[in-house]
Amino acid sequence: MTTDGAGHTGGVDSGEGRAVYVYGIVPADVEPGDHAAGIGEPPNAITVVRYGEIAALVSGIPERPLGTPEDLTAHSELLDGSAAVAPVLPLRFGAVMSDVESVERELLQPNHDEFQAALAELEGRAQFVVKGRYVEEAVLRELLDENPETARLREQIRGAPEEATRDARIMLGENIYRSIADKRAVDTRRAVEALAAIRPAVAERPPTHDLDAIHLAVLIDTSRRGELEKALSGLSEQWDGRIELSLLGPMAAYDFVMKREPEG
Repeated sequence: MTTDGAGHTGGVDSGEGRAVYVYGIVPADVEPGDHAAGIGEPPNAITVVRYGEIAALVSGIPERPLGTPEDLTAHSELLDGSAAVAPVLPLRFGAVMSDVESVERELLQPNHDEFQAALAELEGRAQFVVKGRYVEEAVLRELLDENPETARLREQIRGAPEEATRDARIMLGENIYRSIADKRAVDTRRAVEALAAIRPAVAERPPTHDLDAIHLAVLIDTSRRGELEKALSGLSEQWDGRIELSLLGPMAAYDFVMKREPEG
């Protein structure tokens, strides 16, 4: 099995006794793709540390603190590229262990059966993220039509000095925030119901913007991606001009199997 995201146990480029960065856990038959690269400048080659039926994707680490935007991108791209062709248990960003031997002895060996079972559950599955954002003008019209108090407050502050209407502006903002939160809950339930036929595992994500309507991570059989896209297309038609939907993925199953950072 080859992955564009994902070494060989012998000859790990990071070298014996050197700290290594650990990206995630994969089946032992995974081999690195020609363009697989990790964090660092130039990007470090990805190698594989194997134990039994499982393996860890690792690379060397740069001689500087981790955490640049480029590091985060390299971490996620490696995992997502791997997940496109093989099951992956992603580790959190920043997982560093003291050397290759510790990866085998402290991470893979004691957790072998647990990791192997989790990988088997992910076989043929991938995570997607469904994101929806309210169209501001449309949702504001809804709020004003549905809530006379909100409409009254908006009229009260229209054209009035900001200092003279400070309390009304605060109340208006609070009303709008609560109303959007209520709508978000209702529309999220509708989205989950619309996806029920494809039998996904669903994890609700917190909103990242005040106008977020939907933010779901879904884990599905990759063979059902077309059904997922069709269901979302139907929702887009229903919500045309009200909610703008987008679909991200496939990606590693971060929301469902994220493992703790190993100690190293």
